[in-house]
Amino acid sequence: MVLLQAQGAQGQGSLLPTLIVWGLLLVMFYVLLIRPQQQQQKRRREMLSKLRKGDRVVTVGGLHATILDVQDDVLTLELAPNVRVRADRAAVASVRTRRAESEEKPAKAKSG
Repeated sequence: MVLLQAQGAQGQGSLLPTLIVWGLLLVMFYVLLIRPQQQQQKRRREMLSKLRKGDRVVTVGGLHATILDVQDDVLTLELAPNVRVRADRAAVASVRTRRAESEEKPAKAKSG
């Protein structure tokens, strides 16, 4: 009987350190796994939203292409001269080179 009481008291005393260890594990899990994944998803969403005509991209299938047209979530890509395909915006894995802003907007003719 005395032995059981001693074990019960000992078990209750070790509850706080166990909770602290579990809490630290959860914090480490968040910092090392969840947060970096959220940041990566945010960067990808930004990259996909900034796709413009003239950008050189690589698709998830590994095809290198140039964006010819952007309509909502559908891109027209040129793989080679006169070889065009339509792809979903999400099919872009990365942007190799971006078209310069100055090229994107035509220069206004000076009058005078």
